[in-house]
Amino acid sequence: MSLDVSPQLLAEAQNGEVQEKEFVETVRTSLPYAYDLIARLTDELRSRAVEFADNQTPPTSEKERGQLLRALSSDAIRGSLERHFEIALAFQNCHRVAAFRPEARAGETYARFTSLRAQILNQSPEFRDC
Repeated sequence: MSLDVSPQLLAEAQNGEVQEKEFVETVRTSLPYAYDLIARLTDELRSRAVEFADNQTPPTSEKERGQLLRALSSDAIRGSLERHFEIALAFQNCHRVAAFRPEARAGETYARFTSLRAQILNQSPEFRDC
């Protein structure tokens, strides 16, 4: 299971809509590596005059890599994190995630980062099984 859902949150989901704030808190506690990495990238993006902030350092464990992959492969988790941090995320391989300002989705840098060319150029044999 990718999230440690409390009985209270499960009951809320069974009875209707879940508050996004509670969902993000569940993500934070269930996937701390992914949450903290995205929070760090958000801080870098906001504190520097850059178009985006990205991570190029592989996780130190498969557990951390799994957390990042689960967070970014789920539309609900990824979307909630984007709304919570007010960013747009882009993802290239098993650890290169970038935080952009939301309006950057319409820009050249975001398009270049998410392009087929960038994906191909960002490949490496050591990422084959990540």
